[in-house]
This record gives sequence, C-alpha cells and structure tokens, in this order.
Amino acid sequence: MKQQLLKVQNFNVSADGFGAGQGQSLERPFGHADPGQMFAWAGATASWPTRTDPGGSRGIDDYLTRDFSHNIGAEIMGRGKFGPQHGPWQDHEWRGWWGEEPPFHTPVFVMTHHTRPSITLSDTTFHFVDADPGTVLKQARVAAEGKDIRLGGGATVVREFLEADLVDTLHVAVADGVTLGSGSKLWDSPDELLDRFHLDVVPSPTGAVRHHLFWRK
Repeated sequence: MKQQLLKVQNFNVSADGFGAGQGQSLERPFGHADPGQMFAWAGATASWPTRTDPGGSRGIDDYLTRDFSHNIGAEIMGRGKFGPQHGPWQDHEWRGWWGEEPPFHTPVFVMTHHTRPSITLSDTTFHFVDADPGTVLKQARVAAEGKDIRLGGGATVVREFLEADLVDTLHVAVADGVTLGSGSKLWDSPDELLDRFHLDVVPSPTGAVRHHLFWRK
C-alpha cells in the first residue's frame, strides 16, 4: 500500500516566522496580520478557486495552488483555524469561517480541549477531538481511506506535529516584505528543520514570497 503522507501545504508565514498575528476575532481571523499581504501570491494565480475573472499567473505559484487538494483525503487543524472562540464552546451555532460550503471536501479533525458533536456542511464533516498528535493522525489516516492528510495549521499545531516527528513534507511561503513581531510563530528560522528535512527555496515569480519546500531525509 502506498504510504499516506502528512503534508503541510501553502502555509504562509511572515519574514519573522509568524503564521498569524495577535488579537484574532470574528472580524480579523488572522489577528493584526493582513491576509491580503500574506496570501496575495495564491490569490493572483489562474487556479485560485474563487477567481471570477479570466487570466491569473502561472508557473510555480499556480502549480502549488492547483495541487492543494490533490490526493488529500482528510485535514487536521487547530481550533483557531476553525473559529475565534476559546475555552468551552459558548455558541454551537458557529460552524466555521467558511459558511455552508467549506473548501475542504473531506473529513476535518479539529484539535481542541473542548469537544463538541461533529457537524457536516455539504461534503465536509468536522470532528472535534481532544487527543495528542499521534492519535489524531491515526484517526485521520483511517478517514482518508488511503489518501494523504493535510496538516492545515495554525502554526502552533504544525509545531506540535513537527516536534512529534510526524510531518512528511512542508510547503511554507515566506512573505519577505511582511513582519508581524508577535502572534502564532512557526519558527525563528527555517534552518531549524534541516536536521530532518531537505530544503529547496524557490522564489515566486511575483517576488512576494519565497516558497520553502521541505521533504524528509
């Protein structure tokens, strides 16, 4: 049987290593970070899913955007990616940032210390799990039915899986012109991962980011 990979895909960080800023709220999912700056490279591609006008960039940016859902059978994310609430759930009507048609189209495992019943929206089912990374990954592998699993973030969750040595590949887009100073941090330097991963760095044609592509040694 083909190995099921745990993949971090199209994960965006600032030049100083933050995946999101401080002060997350309903109005500001990324805190004080500007998602327009962080994700502009992907939104400009021909394959951006919500593009309504013709055109868009091609090349490596478009390839990575187009490949985002290829062979993905489940996703794992932290609670902060699902929504802005913390602690015990106060509002069970909250069903994620994405409305009635989430973009995942797979089972999604939301890591949280405060579980709640699973919810299904279109062809995406969110499961709320209180478990360690290894246990959650086992559940996701079963749900993925032989396909790969995407580790969607945020940065804290990605770090937890890296520390448990469970990640197989990472694509991190570093926005060199953006510094946040505080927030949810992935790394101080990508060199921290070089003991376990090979690394290629490929500049975006737009100059907005550098794509850091890691794979296991």
